[in-house]
Amino acid sequence: MAKLWGSRFKGSTDQLADQFSFSISYDYRLAIYDVIGSIAHTRMLAKCKIITQKDAKEMIVGLKKIGNKIEAGKFKYDETAEDIHSNIQSALKKEIGSAADKLHTARSRNDLIVLDMKLYCLFESIQMIELIINLQKAIVKFSDKHQDVIIPAYTHLQAAQVVLLSHHMLAYVEMLERDKERLMDAFARTDSMPLGSCALSGTSLPIDRNFVSKELGFMTTAQNSIDAVSDRDFIVEALSATSIMGMHFSRISEDFIIWATTEFNFIKIDWALCTGSSIMPHKKNPDILELIRGESATLISNLNKILILTKGLPLTYNRDLQLDKPPLFESIEKTKMILSLLTKLFQSLKVNKPSIEARIHNESLFSVDIMEYLIKKGVSYRDAHDTVGKIIRECTDKGIAIAELSKKELQQYSKKFDLDVKILLNPQMSVKIKKSLGSTNPTLVKKQIESWKKSL
Repeated sequence: MAKLWGSRFKGSTDQLADQFSFSISYDYRLAIYDVIGSIAHTRMLAKCKIITQKDAKEMIVGLKKIGNKIEAGKFKYDETAEDIHSNIQSALKKEIGSAADKLHTARSRNDLIVLDMKLYCLFESIQMIELIINLQKAIVKFSDKHQDVIIPAYTHLQAAQVVLLSHHMLAYVEMLERDKERLMDAFARTDSMPLGSCALSGTSLPIDRNFVSKELGFMTTAQNSIDAVSDRDFIVEALSATSIMGMHFSRISEDFIIWATTEFNFIKIDWALCTGSSIMPHKKNPDILELIRGESATLISNLNKILILTKGLPLTYNRDLQLDKPPLFESIEKTKMILSLLTKLFQSLKVNKPSIEARIHNESLFSVDIMEYLIKKGVSYRDAHDTVGKIIRECTDKGIAIAELSKKELQQYSKKFDLDVKILLNPQMSVKIKKSLGSTNPTLVKKQIESWKKSL
C-alpha cells in the first residue's frame, strides 16, 4: 500500500523497518473512531467551502459504508497498511475514487491519532463506569442478603475485632465509587477536541474547529495546537485510574483467596470460577482470583510504561508516541474483563456461616469494647488499655475465660468493673454498641445498604 508520505522518498522503505514500525496490528481498534472523526471533518471542510458539497457527499457515503462494515465485523484490515489512518484512506479511495484524496485536507496524522484515542478513551470510560456500577450492585445485593453475618476483622492478618460481613463488603463498594469518580474526572479532561491542530502549528485554510467539536460531541476545543498533538496526559490519567482499580481488584481477590482456604473456610467460590489440579484430584483452586491479583501488576506496569515513554520527549510529536496504544488497549480490555468476572463472583458467592460462627467468640475480639466500658466509667484511655491488656494476658496464661471471672476477681483489675461487663463478651453486642458514623452498627450498615441501592 502507498504511504501517505511516500512522495518525498525515492525508493521503498526496508521491509523489516516496515514490520518494526507499522501499527495496524493493534491500532485497528481505532477504526470506527477514525471513520467517525473523518465524517465530522468532511462536513466541516464542505461547510467552510474548502471542498465541494458533491465531494463531501461522496466521501461521507463512502465513510459510512466503511463504518458499517467495521461495526458488523466485516471490514478487512490491510496488513500492508502502515496504520489505521492509511487503511481507512485507502479503503475510501477504493470505494469512491479520487474524491477520497481530499479527506486529509487540513489535518495530519498527528492530530488525527489524538482524536481517535480520545474518542476511544471517552467511549471506554463510559463502558467501564457501567461495569463498575454493575459490580457495585452485585456487592450491595450480596451485603443485603447477609446482613446478619458477623465475621472477625483483621489487622496484620491477625484477628482484631468483629464486624458485619456486609460492612466489610461495603468497603469494596466505597473503593469502586472512588474508581468511578477517577474515571469521570479523567473523562472531563479528555473531552477536548484536537483535530485541526494539524502537524503542530495549525493551518492557513479557513477551517472551523468548533464545528467539528460540536459534531463529535466534545465539550471544548483544544486551544493550543502544540499541546494538542503532543498531549498524552489523558492516557496517563486513564491508566492511573485502571491501575488504582487494579490494586483494588487485587485486595478484593486476596481477601477471598484467604477466606476460601481450608484454614479459614468462610466462603465457597462457585466451581465455574475455579480450576483443579493435574495431579491432585481433590483440589479446588481459586485460579481466577489469583489471576486477577496477578493482572493488577499488568495494570500498574502499563501506567509506568506510558510515564517512562513520555517523560523525556521534546515537543511536539515523536514516533515513540505510537507505542502508547498497546498498554492502553491492554489495560482497558483487562479491566473490563475483571469487572465482569468479579460481578459473576459476587452473584454466585456462598457464605459458610457455621465456620465463621466458630471464629467470632474469642474474647480477645471484644477487648476494645471492655476498654471503652471502663472509659465510660471515667477511667483514662491509658489506664483502661493497660487494665484490659493485663486481664487478657493473665486469662490467656491461665487458660480461663473472662466470662468465668467473679465480680471480686474482676475488681482486682479495676474497681469500676461490675458483672454487666460480661454482656459485652459476644459478637452481636459488639457490633450493636458501635455508634460512630461509618461504623459496623447494624442499623447504620442497613442505612448504608439502602443508600447505595438508591444511588446505584
